[in-house]
Amino acid sequence: MANANALSDAPIKLYRNPKSGHCHRVELMLALLDIPYENVDLDMANGAHREPAYLSISPLGQVPAIDDNGLTLADSNAILVYLVERYGDAARWIGSEPLEKARVQRWLSIAAGEIAHGPCAARLVTVFGAPLDHDAAKASSHTLLAMMETHLDGRAWLASDHPTLADIAGYSYIAHAPEGGVSLDPYPQVHAWLGRIEALPRFVAMASSPRLA
Repeated sequence: MANANALSDAPIKLYRNPKSGHCHRVELMLALLDIPYENVDLDMANGAHREPAYLSISPLGQVPAIDDNGLTLADSNAILVYLVERYGDAARWIGSEPLEKARVQRWLSIAAGEIAHGPCAARLVTVFGAPLDHDAAKASSHTLLAMMETHLDGRAWLASDHPTLADIAGYSYIAHAPEGGVSLDPYPQVHAWLGRIEALPRFVAMASSPRLA
């Protein structure tokens, strides 16, 4: 991996909510790539994400967003792609062959779709009090986890024979699914996959709480 200090004059600023899995996936990628960064925690309860200065960085007022020495970017999955393309080994993290790239993209789509509407939504209800259908989110979570359990039978990683953006994008909300009332007990293959990610060098946990059983 290229030395991040040679490419950046100052640490990347990561605008975040420390309890957000979308933000954590970016922080995890920054840590795994050993890129210097600093967290900027937004007081979202008091509308900091709606201030004009922040909207100039993230026009939809969403977290995460980054400021890389004046280059600003929002959307967690887009940021993951940017980080590995600029600072990492893109072929390793995104794929080097058409099918491998497509498999990674499929899981990025799942992160933005089924994971967001399942484990993420269930956790939004319990952690943030979001007015969502908790039962529906939990049911969607178990449908997803059952699929992942089958998919991971006989393989270590989601999209390749090594960690890729698929695993990084999927980790945070799956690991913290129990915070949303979604037990991981029926899914030993998913448990093992989470453990492999947590064993990666420079892994950092989400600030909200440790992974639950």
